[in-house]
Amino acid sequence: MKSTATGARDRSPSLLHRRPTTPVRTATVLTHRRPAETGPALELLLEFARRAGALLLFDPVETTKHGLSRADGLELEATVRRDVDICFALGGDGTILSALRLYARTGIPVFAVNFGEVGFLATIDRDQAAAGFEAAFRGDFEVLSLPGITLSSERPHWLAINDVSIHRQPGKRVAYLAYAVGADEVGRVRCDGLVVATPAGSTGYNLANAGPILAWGVEGFAVSFIAPHSLTARSLVVAPGDLLTIFNRSEEEPVDITVDGRPAGTIADGEQLELRFLDDQAALAQVPGTTFYHRLREKFGRLAAP
Repeated sequence: MKSTATGARDRSPSLLHRRPTTPVRTATVLTHRRPAETGPALELLLEFARRAGALLLFDPVETTKHGLSRADGLELEATVRRDVDICFALGGDGTILSALRLYARTGIPVFAVNFGEVGFLATIDRDQAAAGFEAAFRGDFEVLSLPGITLSSERPHWLAINDVSIHRQPGKRVAYLAYAVGADEVGRVRCDGLVVATPAGSTGYNLANAGPILAWGVEGFAVSFIAPHSLTARSLVVAPGDLLTIFNRSEEEPVDITVDGRPAGTIADGEQLELRFLDDQAALAQVPGTTFYHRLREKFGRLAAP
C-alpha cells in the first residue's frame, strides 16, 4: 500500500469514491418480478430520461414485463451493452445484486431504488425516486467500488458480491465441514452450513448468524457458521490475500453451494471449494456524502436505546 507525503495510508481500493465527469446519456434498466410495484417509479424514470435526452435500454424480459411500446428515447428488446453510462435497478437486494454482477469489472455504476425489505445496497428508497433520478441524470452521485469473492474448483467460475453459503441438503444429515486458511486447517465443525461474506454482504446472512459486521472499505471477508453443533465455533475474518478452502468431510453427504442467494452446485463428500477476495469488482452509485455508518443506523436502527 502506498503512502501519502504525510505518511498516512491511502484509502482502501474497496472504499474509493469517484464522481462521474459527464451527465448520463445511456442507461440499462432492470426491475424485479412485480411490475405493478415498480411501475410508478419506472414512469418517473422515463420522464426524467426524456428531459435529459437520455436513452434507456430494456432487454426482452423487461420489455415484455412492462408491456413497453417503441418510443423516442427507448431501445427495446435490447442486448446487454457494456458502453452504457449507468444501470438503474428497481427492486430488492436480489435485483441489485443481479445488476452488480451483470456489470462486474466494467466500472459501470448501479443506481438502485429499494423495492425490497431492507435494501442495504440501495442508493435511495422508492419515495426518493424523483429527486434521485433527476440527480442521477445530472451525474450528481458518487461511485463506491465493491469487492467480491471468487470461487475456484472444477465448476464454472462464480463471483459473489454479497456472500457464498454452504448448506446441508434438506432431509440429509448435518454437514461436517472443515476450513483452512492457506495451508493451515483452522477447524472442523458439524453444522447446518457456513457463510463467507464480503463487507457489503456482512450485514445479510452473515449478520443473521451473529457474524461480524465489516464496514465498507475493510479488506477481507467474514466466515460464520449456520447452527454450529459446538460451544466453541467462532466467526473468523480472513485477510484479503489469503486463500480460504472449505472441505466437505462427510463420508457420504453432499452440501449445496449458494452464491448471492442463487444455487451454484454442490460439494460432494471428500471434495473442497476454494474462495478468494478480489477488490474492485462492482460499482455502486451513492448519494453524495452517504456513509456506511449512516446506512447501518437507518437500515437496522440505533445500536442502543435513546
